[in-house]
Amino acid sequence: MIPRVCKFALVFAVALFYSLVIFNNVTDYNSNYQFIRHVLMMDSTFPGNHGMWRAMNSPAVHTAFYISIILWETVTMMLCWWGAIRLLRAATSTAIAFHQAKSIAIVGLTMSLLMWLVAFLIVGAEWFLMWQSKSWNGQEAAFRMFMVVGTILIFLVLPDPDQQP
Repeated sequence: MIPRVCKFALVFAVALFYSLVIFNNVTDYNSNYQFIRHVLMMDSTFPGNHGMWRAMNSPAVHTAFYISIILWETVTMMLCWWGAIRLLRAATSTAIAFHQAKSIAIVGLTMSLLMWLVAFLIVGAEWFLMWQSKSWNGQEAAFRMFMVVGTILIFLVLPDPDQQP
């Protein structure tokens, strides 16, 4: 029973994290919008780099990128809340029922991993050369969240002791 409660609690924590992220992105829209804007404009990358042709200077594109990230976070949050509730409801059920209850949480955590990997580490860091910026570099935070969520996902998909033959 303890591993089941731990799995629920960790998925719950990720859902709570995304709830606060979305709250912050909506109530303090401009702070993270500025981050997106500067990354897309590539205005703090190394001087004279040959990748500047990739820069996007349109405020409409900046807004579209930022809103798409907020929507991605919202879907992730909803899936994690739904997954956490399913895990809690199945906590005292059979091993098969608890295993089946993991599916939505697995999708939610995977959505989170994809956001940190694709949006921040691939598109932001590599395509828009965010890694070159001292002031607008979110690689460490993205990597940290990728590892936290990845560790939770690995723990979640591990068989529970009562599933062992």
